[in-house]
Amino acid sequence: MDHDGEAIGEIWFQRASTTAPDPALLFKLLFANQTLSIQVHPDDVFARSIGLPHGKTEAWYVLAATNDAKVAVGLKRCLTTQQLRISIEDGSISELVRWQPVQKGDVVFVPAGMIHAIGPGVVIAEIQQSSDATFRLFDYGRERELHVDNAVAVAQAGPAGRQAPSRRLSDSRTLLIASPTFVLERIDLAPNSGWDLDATGETWLLVLEGQAQLGSMHASAGEAFFLAADRAAIETDAVGLTGLVAYVATEPRSSLLARHSPKQLMEARS
Repeated sequence: MDHDGEAIGEIWFQRASTTAPDPALLFKLLFANQTLSIQVHPDDVFARSIGLPHGKTEAWYVLAATNDAKVAVGLKRCLTTQQLRISIEDGSISELVRWQPVQKGDVVFVPAGMIHAIGPGVVIAEIQQSSDATFRLFDYGRERELHVDNAVAVAQAGPAGRQAPSRRLSDSRTLLIASPTFVLERIDLAPNSGWDLDATGETWLLVLEGQAQLGSMHASAGEAFFLAADRAAIETDAVGLTGLVAYVATEPRSSLLARHSPKQLMEARS
């Protein structure tokens, strides 16, 4: 898929019903084979000031990466507003972004206002606020419009802050990101086990590895599911399941997963 001229393939996971309310979050897969544009996204306040419903905070989970894969998050040093504007206008912003290597399993948080880019050779699962509010600072010769004024207005023109490390919540849950707009976790469900997933609010599940029965649906690697206002029963097979779960919250949901006892699992399968 060509995304506005970017050398990128995208898969967007959307709700099946076209009449359903728009979800607060968007899950998608990105396949980059060239360096993508240097961008920044607004926060909710700025987005609403220009007529958009909300801003865009996002997080990346690296699904695959070549040996030299890298992403850019933040700048090498702090710039004044005027310095940032000049660097966009003369193209020197391309030398000021801070690139970092990535490998499979890495997690990168990109809050609204953080200048960022994605290099070639990487496949990413991205969870974000459901918004396409993007301001472009540099385009690597593709000669599309730059959004200088808006980018300068919203950008944090300096290095990225220290990202909180992933934290094990239980044998089956690892907290990857807890932000003001969403929580992202990795779940690792044992083979031949049964679980209840608390989906009382908007919840997305992306299967990374393995397979399971998710209610009446079969869930396999690469598939995403939108869940809301219910509890979803998950029954894994002999392989087990690893997945990403994202939901609207600011802290991990204590009731996210409840494991069935062996007796309950046998009864559910009978």
